[in-house]
Amino acid sequence: MLTQQKPSLELLFSQLGLANSPAAIELYVRTHQLPAELSLHDAPFWNKGQRSLLISHLVQDDDWAIWVDELNQQLHLDAYKNRQRLLDKKAS
Repeated sequence: MLTQQKPSLELLFSQLGLANSPAAIELYVRTHQLPAELSLHDAPFWNKGQRSLLISHLVQDDDWAIWVDELNQQLHLDAYKNRQRLLDKKAS
């Protein structure tokens, strides 16, 4: 009997064919930041299969969608920080 593993960011990275240790994920996120206007699935570094997997999980809104959203947030972290800096600058 196969045991289904609970979705996680590490397992999502594994599904995407990427190294999935905490250090590898941190490095990937740090080196693959996206501009705010670029959707996660449109990022140029995904291959067709990876892109399809990400879209599929989001469309199905399955248990993996939470982790796809988490990846999206992490890959846009610099863009969010820059936007907040601009808003703070305007407010002061």
